[in-house]
Amino acid sequence: MTEDAALAGGAGTADLAAAAGDALAARLDGSTVRRAPASIAAVVCRGRVVAVSTHGEPRRDGAATAESTIFRIASMSKSFLGATALALRDDGLLDLHAPATEYVPELSATRFGDAGAAVTLDALLSNRGGLAEDNAWGDRQLGASRAELAAVISAGLTLSTQPGTEYQYSNIGISLIGRAIERVTGREVEAVVRERMLEPLGLTDTRAAADLYPTGADLAAGFRTFDDGETFAQEPYVGSGALACIGSLFSTVRDIALWADFLGSAFGDEPAGNTVLRASSRRELQTARTLITGGAPSGGRELDGLGYGYGLVVEHDRRFGRIVQHAGGLPGFSSHMRWQTATGIGVIVFGNSDAFGAGSIATDILSDVLSRVDAPAAVVRPWPQTLTAARRIDELVAAGRSLSDAQALLAANVLMDVPESVRADRLATALAEVGPVRRDGAPFAERIVAAADQSALRWVVPCERGALVCDVHLVGLHDPVVQEFTVRVAGEGGSKPRDETARVTDHHRIALDRDLLDRHSL
Repeated sequence: MTEDAALAGGAGTADLAAAAGDALAARLDGSTVRRAPASIAAVVCRGRVVAVSTHGEPRRDGAATAESTIFRIASMSKSFLGATALALRDDGLLDLHAPATEYVPELSATRFGDAGAAVTLDALLSNRGGLAEDNAWGDRQLGASRAELAAVISAGLTLSTQPGTEYQYSNIGISLIGRAIERVTGREVEAVVRERMLEPLGLTDTRAAADLYPTGADLAAGFRTFDDGETFAQEPYVGSGALACIGSLFSTVRDIALWADFLGSAFGDEPAGNTVLRASSRRELQTARTLITGGAPSGGRELDGLGYGYGLVVEHDRRFGRIVQHAGGLPGFSSHMRWQTATGIGVIVFGNSDAFGAGSIATDILSDVLSRVDAPAAVVRPWPQTLTAARRIDELVAAGRSLSDAQALLAANVLMDVPESVRADRLATALAEVGPVRRDGAPFAERIVAAADQSALRWVVPCERGALVCDVHLVGLHDPVVQEFTVRVAGEGGSKPRDETARVTDHHRIALDRDLLDRHSL
């Protein structure tokens, strides 16, 4: 299997491209694209554009939208700010858990908490600083000067909730990360982002203001509509001032594809870009730090969790696992990027109207593509000890022998938590229902059906009238040993215990060590 096939859960490059094209065509109907004079939607994988759909004219001047057209990406900029902050943290220049007043003295005018507790850069960057949601205000303040913003902060801010307790999307709060960066570097934050992230990664089409592009550049103009695309009025670019670090960037789908790969690859076995920002720091960006509560997500998806990381939103989708995303919206523009970390498959959508709804479009397209290629929710490589213990226990179950015969593989609690007599009675009851274990069953490796993580394994034992589902869970000591083992009757389908609800782990792909399999004949 090629690397592309493995990343897509079995779909090769051609299959992924076909699925992507179909998903784009299905979602981008006339009623969708009419809400912006120009739009672009791209399915990407590991830094490459797999399929793209363009529509309209970015300036309404007769020139068609191209894959290289530059759109404003608005709050997608926050991920670049967060990555730059962590790079400076790694260099010892920023302490995200120190009081933010050490870097932004003007914040001293704001009382955070009943006892005057200090708010940290970590809290501000993850939107739990207690500051009120401010999108409507922030959109029109993007061009405010640093002096104007300093005056606003020095006057004191009014909190909407207790710091550190709740999610509130605060542009002004995250912008203070930019002020902290400027204080420790002595340079404008836009220059630091460019030198730390954009230039090393080759993101040559990503810039902080429209006037940084050469004359004649294919820049999408912004437009507004109040009648669902019947008419449009051109909207001047909102300025790039003190709040620019949280929402001013312009970019292309090619650059954002590279950015998504740079971030998402941190979850892979061989992450690229460690000289720019180490993989562990990139995983911090993409790990939820503040719980987001609210309504159900669009498209009928079910989430096990949703939270804000550092400049990125992290979804835990019940079917597809970790999805990382961020939207962008300013008067005249709507943008969205999202990717699944297990496969590197992502979607980028830009439209030059704030009524375009890029977020719901990208969400639907990514879910459709991942479904079409049957993408795994995660790739799990069990510990060698997990495989060894499971294989040995499987032999005991097939032979009707006591679990104590594998005592060397067990933690002390196993035979204490469920006495052997009880365990034997439960197994006998199960076998009375499904019949004796079949001796002509498939090899053990072919009967493995799930793994929640490296310490756990689920496999099936075929029987005359059904099957048993076995689960083993090890504890991660220096020499891992089994801490739990269960046997249950399989339900319909034969791979899950009866009455067990759907779980994201049902869709984990298990990568088995071939050398280990050969050594142990699993």
